[in-house]
Amino acid sequence: MPVSQEEYLYIESTTSLCSHCLKRIDGKIIVKEGKIYVLKYCIEHGKQEEILEEDAEYYLGRMKYTKPGSVSKTQTERGQNCPFDCGLCPEHEQHSCIGLIEVTNKCDLKCPTCYANSGDGEFLPLDKIGEMLDFFVDSEFGNAEILQISGGEPTTHPQIIEIIKLARKKNIKYVMLNTNGLRLAHDRDFARELSQFVGGFEVYLQFDGFDKKTYEHLRGRDLLEIKQSAINNLTEFNIPITLVSTIERGINDQEVGRIVEFGINSKCIRGINFQPVAFFGRHKDLDAKNRITITGIINNISKEMNGMVGKKDFFPLPCNVDRVAIAYLYKLKGEFVPLTRDLQVADYLPIIRNTFKFDPEDFLKDLAGKAFSPSGGCCDYLGMMKNFSKLIPKSYFLKSEKEKVEYVSENIFRISITSFVDAYNFDMKSMKKECVHVITPDLKKIPFSAYNMLYRNK
Repeated sequence: MPVSQEEYLYIESTTSLCSHCLKRIDGKIIVKEGKIYVLKYCIEHGKQEEILEEDAEYYLGRMKYTKPGSVSKTQTERGQNCPFDCGLCPEHEQHSCIGLIEVTNKCDLKCPTCYANSGDGEFLPLDKIGEMLDFFVDSEFGNAEILQISGGEPTTHPQIIEIIKLARKKNIKYVMLNTNGLRLAHDRDFARELSQFVGGFEVYLQFDGFDKKTYEHLRGRDLLEIKQSAINNLTEFNIPITLVSTIERGINDQEVGRIVEFGINSKCIRGINFQPVAFFGRHKDLDAKNRITITGIINNISKEMNGMVGKKDFFPLPCNVDRVAIAYLYKLKGEFVPLTRDLQVADYLPIIRNTFKFDPEDFLKDLAGKAFSPSGGCCDYLGMMKNFSKLIPKSYFLKSEKEKVEYVSENIFRISITSFVDAYNFDMKSMKKECVHVITPDLKKIPFSAYNMLYRNK
């Protein structure tokens, strides 16, 4: 039975994909019962109604945070139209905030939700990885921001230390090692070796919660003790950690607040990245109609933490307002408080860069430069600077580079939520703004979501 128009509020048109045959089809973005859906129709597979966001108010307000995308070099031409021309093609609207290189497709786990279908596999040779790194840097006009070394499980690569050393020699601001933590838990010497990279380096550690059943469902086995051992070994050598948590409704969505509290009370954990489970990969029993979204996670954090971190402390990240929300906490008198609680983030858009990487020094330098620029606006920007400097003291600029890194690591905590695009929630404009790009061995950059939907198995 078709949905009658009286049951929803039409917002805008979009291009989507049929979740069955992956053909491009027209779609409508609609509001229904306080939620946002994409309503689409495939001639072969009929009507499809998929949830985009659980909180319509957040979704409808997100555009006040958006900004023009940053330029990146492209590698392919327009042909079949997005998302079939990756990449990047000239239709893409955002540069690579994060470049991801899969150094192996070998893995020591077989997670049911894995998008990579990893298992027994091969290792990329060091010279090929070097070529891919040079390509990434060049594609960003010599200013690559964040590199994620991934897989498979990258720590199984016999040259993983050499790979990180090679990456650190390139003009890349920040390097992350994505890992499930198995080797780190069992190999203390490996953690010690990683300590040589501290400063512009962190471990991006898979961590899904505290319940045995969560890990059995998402990862195929109980891994909680292994995760804790990995964290202990990293902490011993003062290696910064970001926890990355795959969240599935009814499995671990009730633990997001506890994960945040665990993070802010752990010495070397600098942030959490929550990722609503995406509907590609091995798992065959996921219910797309019951998926958790960015605002579902935000609401749970607010509820579970009794408002210590609330809904209004999160804002859409300007580089991709459709798919990323973020909140920053700042340590004030020994306790973390939301950095954005007393700031109108939208007022800062001219000096917020198109990036995942937040650097207080760059932010304050940009702010000062704008305040004293001949173009005016001095009073407004000076007011912003005064408010912000209550949290980041002027003495920050007097510190050595090492002390600045330590200060930021110890005093700022980030909570990000990244929702990837799949065939169910596909919305063309958010696909074109996706800024996490897989660097392929044939020297292309493919948006992470498109790669896993359409290109990985090729």
